[in-house]
Amino acid sequence: MDQQELEPAGRWRGRELGSRAVSYDERDAMLYALAVGAHPVDDLDLVFERELRVLPTFALTLAQWAPDVLASRGAFGDAAALHGAQRLTVHKPLPPSGEVTCSATVAEVWDKGGAAVFDVAVDSAYFHAVWSVFAPGRGGFGGVRGPGRPSAPEQVPTHRVRLETIPAQAALYRLTGDRHLIHIDPTAAAAIGQPRPILHGLCTLAGTALRLADALGAHPAELAELEGRFAAPVLPGDTLDITAWQDGDRAAFEVARAGEIVLSGGRIRFQGDSA
Repeated sequence: MDQQELEPAGRWRGRELGSRAVSYDERDAMLYALAVGAHPVDDLDLVFERELRVLPTFALTLAQWAPDVLASRGAFGDAAALHGAQRLTVHKPLPPSGEVTCSATVAEVWDKGGAAVFDVAVDSAYFHAVWSVFAPGRGGFGGVRGPGRPSAPEQVPTHRVRLETIPAQAALYRLTGDRHLIHIDPTAAAAIGQPRPILHGLCTLAGTALRLADALGAHPAELAELEGRFAAPVLPGDTLDITAWQDGDRAAFEVARAGEIVLSGGRIRFQGDSA
């Protein structure tokens, strides 16, 4: 579709993207936990059906259909849209298995000049999540520019943690639902300038939340709020450095690979955070 034939991006603001009831079982929840880096020894209740607790970030796999619907309706035209940022607010724990009904809306469209950012909000009884999708060539419609990139705190970090990814992690994580070719097909990865398939941003974000739970003395299943911006690709097998600044029951964080920021503007909070 020719970009000039598209309606202005701002007209998508407020549009309903529909509702879906998504079912899952214990196997899905356990596979997800393993895919994002849960350890069978340290995180047994995340990967064993006995007294299973579901990672709150698993909710994002249940709602992945929402930004896909926006793309299928032609909001971005032929441009390659990018997942720019993610937010998640947890209302209550997901059960080990069940069905979750989600409804999705284009909550906001920001005008960045050369691009537009579509905020796709998904709501359910269990969570509220927002995908921020960066669409090149869709800006310049006269809208509000929106919030800028948050800067890292100036204070000395309170925590430094390593996140070890594994070579097979993208191939494993895609089995939880996001089967985009750039995460498995070397040809598709090369087409976007990457030496090999890249890791899903949501996998990096969830793995970071796991490691920060350890650092902050919280249980990963007690995650209450999480957000972050995807600044650069991660390759499966990369070792990442997490820097965090704790402030009461919250922490700001960023993630880097060999000094390059790959996840910025991070914010996290756990229920019952005891650190």
